[in-house]
Amino acid sequence: MIVTKQMDVRANIKKYFDIAFNGEPVIVSRKQNRNVVIISEAEYNELEKAKKNAEYLSKLNRADEQIKNGQVITKTMDELLAMEN
Repeated sequence: MIVTKQMDVRANIKKYFDIAFNGEPVIVSRKQNRNVVIISEAEYNELEKAKKNAEYLSKLNRADEQIKNGQVITKTMDELLAMEN
């Protein structure tokens, strides 16, 4: 991980973009601790995928708990077909 100043990024943007593209995050320090991180699109996509997977697993865990606690409604196939009409 590389830490640099905003002015350095402006002066050497290609260099820092190449570093990020090659898999090393670049932290850009800014005033009032409003820092940003430059990462490659591939790494960003992986982070987004992991976030969505975590959200999905959380929903599955909640559903599993509801099943264990009997907080479900059970319908037969005939009841479901009747609801369709």
